[in-house]
Amino acid sequence: MSEVVLNQVITHQFNSAHDALKDNNSIEISGYGKFLFNKKKAKTKVKNLEKVKNSYEKILTDDDISLKRSNFIKSKLSSINLTLNSLKPKIKEDETI
Repeated sequence: MSEVVLNQVITHQFNSAHDALKDNNSIEISGYGKFLFNKKKAKTKVKNLEKVKNSYEKILTDDDISLKRSNFIKSKLSSINLTLNSLKPKIKEDETI
């Protein structure tokens, strides 16, 4: 099997698993294991990420911050925002039920 085909198959499998976790709280990969979405841990993680996000935003308001540190913090904030955007809908979905 060519490397290109193998890469496409693996990418498809991971994308399918990711999409399944968006809609469900668990997935099972035959012969590998079962993965569960833990809502309690997700709520704790969101609270912690919000604290870190607020502290990073406060640091960015400082005029004496170097360009290198500013870019590093902006990169971290981008990553935090992506994580928060993926976790918050799953938590809110549970609270409305």
